[in-house]
Amino acid sequence: MEDRRKNKRLELSGDIVIKEITSGPKSDTVEIEIIDASTEGIGFTTDKQLMIGANYEANLTLWTKETVHVFIQIVRAWKEGDTYCYGGMFIGMPEDVKMHIGVYGTVEDALSELEE
Repeated sequence: MEDRRKNKRLELSGDIVIKEITSGPKSDTVEIEIIDASTEGIGFTTDKQLMIGANYEANLTLWTKETVHVFIQIVRAWKEGDTYCYGGMFIGMPEDVKMHIGVYGTVEDALSELEE
């Protein structure tokens, strides 16, 4: 699959719980596993089928154990076995959250240089 991101992909560990914005007050939550993330979007897997183009509310747990509230629009999807894989774009992400992710990328780069 062609990489369409403008920003560096970061490998983050953690889970987020998402719910579809348009489904009203009684939304289901779904745990997902993060594949990668950048300041512009996120790749993740789950066992639930989601809709391309749908917007979801999410609580994303960062490597610092800080939880940030974000909105994600699903822009691509594919299936691997029983697992659904998604690419999502952050919608209206606050600059301070983008900065947290950007700082992680800078730290990751510095650590990689030290290991070489």
